[in-house]
Amino acid sequence: MKIFRNRTVVGVLCILLALLICFGVTPLFSRSASEKTEIVRVTADIKEGDEITAEMVQTVEVGAYNLPSGIMTDKDDVIGKYATADLKMGDYILDSKLSYEPAAENAYLYSLDGNKQAISVTIKSLATGLSGKLESGDIVSVLVADYKGMGETVIPPELQYVEVISVTASSGYDANTGEAVEDEKELPSTVTLLVTTEQAKVLAGLEQESELHLALVYRGAPENADEFIAAQDALIEELYAEPEAEAAEGAENAESAETEESEGADPAAESEAAGE
Repeated sequence: MKIFRNRTVVGVLCILLALLICFGVTPLFSRSASEKTEIVRVTADIKEGDEITAEMVQTVEVGAYNLPSGIMTDKDDVIGKYATADLKMGDYILDSKLSYEPAAENAYLYSLDGNKQAISVTIKSLATGLSGKLESGDIVSVLVADYKGMGETVIPPELQYVEVISVTASSGYDANTGEAVEDEKELPSTVTLLVTTEQAKVLAGLEQESELHLALVYRGAPENADEFIAAQDALIEELYAEPEAEAAEGAENAESAETEESEGADPAAESEAAGE
């Protein structure tokens, strides 16, 4: 076009374009660069899997320009969640590095409410641990070889039905959740069981003195598994309530006997004692 061959016109257009950039685009860029926003920053090193508490993070004001998408801006949205990666002091937090649930390899530990405990027992051979086929949620019976040196294999009454919550390999990875990325499947080294205090004491003693075998009783719907555990809990309550009930009954009988003796005392002897 002839109009663009005219140097004067081209010069004027360049000047107008420069003015547009200087007074239009540049102020917008400067304004966006000067804008501030609040973000959540780490104040203490956080390990992968840790639950984030209020002491670990703080809210700071920074420039809003060029911040990555997904950055956390509200402290309340961070506290109580779990880190999916290691975070260092001074790092900002992205939503991709947070999880509502703890890491898979120890999620079951966060469900403990104080009523029961988690305890691990050693799988001393492949056969004693059901050839590595145990899974979380299984109900097993604990068989004890040469129980208390009697030469018999028995199932202690406290350990008829016990829930498996984890099967762990020697590397520390849970062998039944697939965290370990290896060509060959790792064989289990320990089994973690969900037990009462009484069961934990029995297992701790047997772990040192005997060889334990785990026999699979049930695998299936959780509501059915709960029935086995409820039956076991009822048996434990009965087993450990008996001494207390007997003691209470004995005290009641003794009190009754004293009352009968007092009521049946010889009136003549009482009169003679009163006369003296």
